[in-house]
Amino acid sequence: MSKKTGGPSRIQPEFHERVWGREDLAPLFPESPAGKRIGEVWFHTPGALLVKFLFTSERLSVQVHPDDAYAERHHGSLGKTEAWYVVEAQPPGEVAVGFRQTLTRERLKEVAQTGEIEQLLDWRRVKPGDVIFVPAGTVHAIGAGLTLCEIQEKSDITYRLYDYGRPRELHLEHGVLVADLGPHRAQAQRSQLEEWREELLVCPYFRMERLQPRGSLRFDAGCPFYRILICIRGSGGIANQSFRAGEAWLLAPDQEEFVLQGAGSEWILTYTAQERAEGIREV
Repeated sequence: MSKKTGGPSRIQPEFHERVWGREDLAPLFPESPAGKRIGEVWFHTPGALLVKFLFTSERLSVQVHPDDAYAERHHGSLGKTEAWYVVEAQPPGEVAVGFRQTLTRERLKEVAQTGEIEQLLDWRRVKPGDVIFVPAGTVHAIGAGLTLCEIQEKSDITYRLYDYGRPRELHLEHGVLVADLGPHRAQAQRSQLEEWREELLVCPYFRMERLQPRGSLRFDAGCPFYRILICIRGSGGIANQSFRAGEAWLLAPDQEEFVLQGAGSEWILTYTAQERAEGIREV
């Protein structure tokens, strides 16, 4: 019989400065480093996932990520497929995914150098609760005034195609080779599992769900794989510990049974297993 590994453990956040970040991350991270423009808060997890919060005050670069085969060949790394859950969106609340029409690789390189790429991208409005799926190869950008929870493969390989004149390196040779040249067609297929549980996305790399407890949730013992719980809103108790928004909790394989007491809270649950996590119920 497998040994139980205890209850959930809180993952420590890691703050990363970005030119497009913010100095104030309250209410999610009131403890963020003073006087620094923090754009990303990372939560390192076992296995193949990296969880982040993103905070934007300006547009991010237009960029693209390689798939696993290209990243392994050129960098000895995983590729980067990711998904964004929109936590907050200040006007205009925009992201860009894919192009409005199909380009050639020669045309892509040209418009990346002239800046015309910004107008050719498919910019779309987003609101809290939206999910955007960004497979490797998708040319994308994130607008200003957004707070996103990002689930991604554990990789930091990014090819910048255009950066609004900022003095940072571009990666056109790699980026043009790996970019999908047409409209973005990969949609998150959402499914309501329970009144309090919604499946947001299933892809070959991870699953994403949203939990919205109406009272308490019991997590049974014995789940055979890692899961990560990210609190988006609310506060309460988890396995006799307190939680608040902005925290990520690791649920290890074969953990003990525990109860999450968090009426009105909102969570993202993510894991890499291809089967759906069982043993979660209202009590």
